[in-house]
Amino acid sequence: MVSVNTALALVNQHTLVLQPKKLPLELALGYFLAEDIFAPISIPPFRQSAMDGYAITYGQSDAYEVVGESKAGDFQEFDLAGNRAVRILTGARVPDLADTVVIQENICRTGSEIRIQQMPKPFANVRCVGEQVKAGELIARKGAKIQAMLLGFLAGFGIAEVLVINKPKINVLVTGNELQAAGTSLGPGGVYETSGVTIKAILAEQGFRIERVDHVRDDKLDTALAIKEALDADVLLISGGISVGDYDFVKAGLEMNGVQELFHQVNQKPARPMWFGKKGKTLVFALPGNPAAMVTCMQVYVLPALRKMTSAKACDMSLRKGTLAGELSNPSGKSLFLLANEQNGNVKILDKQSCNALGSYAQANALVYVDESVSRLEYGDAVNFLPINNS
Repeated sequence: MVSVNTALALVNQHTLVLQPKKLPLELALGYFLAEDIFAPISIPPFRQSAMDGYAITYGQSDAYEVVGESKAGDFQEFDLAGNRAVRILTGARVPDLADTVVIQENICRTGSEIRIQQMPKPFANVRCVGEQVKAGELIARKGAKIQAMLLGFLAGFGIAEVLVINKPKINVLVTGNELQAAGTSLGPGGVYETSGVTIKAILAEQGFRIERVDHVRDDKLDTALAIKEALDADVLLISGGISVGDYDFVKAGLEMNGVQELFHQVNQKPARPMWFGKKGKTLVFALPGNPAAMVTCMQVYVLPALRKMTSAKACDMSLRKGTLAGELSNPSGKSLFLLANEQNGNVKILDKQSCNALGSYAQANALVYVDESVSRLEYGDAVNFLPINNS
């Protein structure tokens, strides 16, 4: 049996960052950049009007003849000698011979003649080339997650594709004779299957997609065969069958398929039976069958591994600090993961902590971590927690 810290360190040690690939920019949402990106052009790429108004050469007069119009996407040069001006609209290119834009609110126009009622400062309302970004500047760092605003920003430079870290192929294997699909009549001794559904939802919230979900009955040979077929992935997640009961065949099935065990059983509550190993490039997480225990392992071990594979960030629980609103006793000598509600840094442990149901998980927004070395916490003590249900 290993400690939580040792288990997480082993997961980190054996989790490798996936290879990069080129993707069209519009398909890259949620991926992490595999390289720095530098601006291929300046923004704006030409001198641009910041307002609707009239482009002039500053200071010649307060009276001008309008000789044309410049609007966004439609440009021509104009001869502005002899007190001439150009009607110009926001975003349009400023003629080369103009240096100032007078806003239309400060203009009195009669026919093709304008008179400036309030002269602006020189160079007013003209955006210079590269005012926002100059060509060659770093605009996105390697490891940045491509979110909607970054995607739109990159599109403004004409970038059509980006090099990103690939996402893993994930297979899921759910074990148990008692499991039934939703929508069926529940038979004697049966329970509705939640692990596969929950795993799929957790991964979808984090931007991951499951390649396949298989169900296997509690039979040793069937389990071994199902594992063999599901190992064609970067990550295999197995729910149930990893404890020491008479019909828990996952460990034997993994051994029959030559999967290397890196640890089995963690000194934690809930979810002690968790198993982690690998075969070649495939990581295997064998998770407890109890739904809440399974979700805890997903939060603490699986999601950090997936984040490292896709972003190169080391596996950790991303814990935050809060203040305990209550008392907590831990005579077990195990690390505890406790569901809680956190508000403004105050953390209140929920009364119900069942490992076999998701009711408390659905109500909680924090998962409190108490290290095995801590036997008691008093009201007002600092406490570490992992935010949950906040996607």
